[in-house]
Amino acid sequence: MPPSALREVEHEIVVAAPAADVYRLIAEVENWPRIFPPTIHVDHVERGEKEEVIRIWATANGEPKNWTSRRTLDPEALRIGFRQTISTPPVATMGGTWIIEPLSDSESRIRLLHDYRAVDDDPKNLEWIDNAVDRNSRSELAALKGNVELAVAQSRELLLSFEDSVRINGSAKNVFDFVNEAQLWAERLPHVAKVRFEEDANGLQTLEMDTRAKDGSTHTTKSIRVTFPHHKIAYKQITLPALMSLHTGYWTFVEHEEADGTVVTTASSQHTVVINPENIARVLGPEAGVAEAREYVQGALSTNSLATLGHAKDYAEAKG
Repeated sequence: MPPSALREVEHEIVVAAPAADVYRLIAEVENWPRIFPPTIHVDHVERGEKEEVIRIWATANGEPKNWTSRRTLDPEALRIGFRQTISTPPVATMGGTWIIEPLSDSESRIRLLHDYRAVDDDPKNLEWIDNAVDRNSRSELAALKGNVELAVAQSRELLLSFEDSVRINGSAKNVFDFVNEAQLWAERLPHVAKVRFEEDANGLQTLEMDTRAKDGSTHTTKSIRVTFPHHKIAYKQITLPALMSLHTGYWTFVEHEEADGTVVTTASSQHTVVINPENIARVLGPEAGVAEAREYVQGALSTNSLATLGHAKDYAEAKG
């Protein structure tokens, strides 16, 4: 391989947080959809004390991509190495290191190193990767800084997580099918006015829809969804309502058999939201605060989730 074929780049940022806290947020990949804007979903494929294999779904230059990486964790040195084991074109190889450097008891420097090659060492592919790595690295570091510093400042009141569930006399497959077939939601769900839907061969979906509120108004949201037939659909909204600065979630479908042989599915909708305090007064009025925004957002999301699960219940139970 010619020396010029391998690109090596570095990005860094300083955060007002202890190095150990920063390391923990990066090491615990379940945090990633919340703290890194490009990340949609992360799953463990293998998990050990110091090494693990993870599968990541994320956007790159606005396009949904997925890849598998092996990570080496070194909490003593505050370093995390990563190497893609299965890359997605135009990436041929990709790896790097997170390095957390303590500057004081309350401040740290985060260094993010990447090395990569393009498929066939094509210059146009390399330029695409350059842009994606630069954009995602800057976005990830800025988001990590904001989220770590929010946690240190004890602004957890802005973070909201909750779940709604229904019991359905039917198979998990039929319930999954109803939620999975979002291209039909405008016909099946009264609160959905319009849907724009795309799906690739791997079940990675882009879902944009216009949703009706109780007052008759509509708002547009756009999500990237990752499907795991027939037990889970994970998603992240990339176009958000004004009161949210983040919204991730997942639908789960757990099937079991009752003593009398009846097949029952517990279908759940989980949401994790970060409230956007800057828009509270504009949306809810000058007297409203974070508590009112939390109540409003949970009410709106639960109403729509339970409506969807209710129609999924009707659909699955009619299927028998």
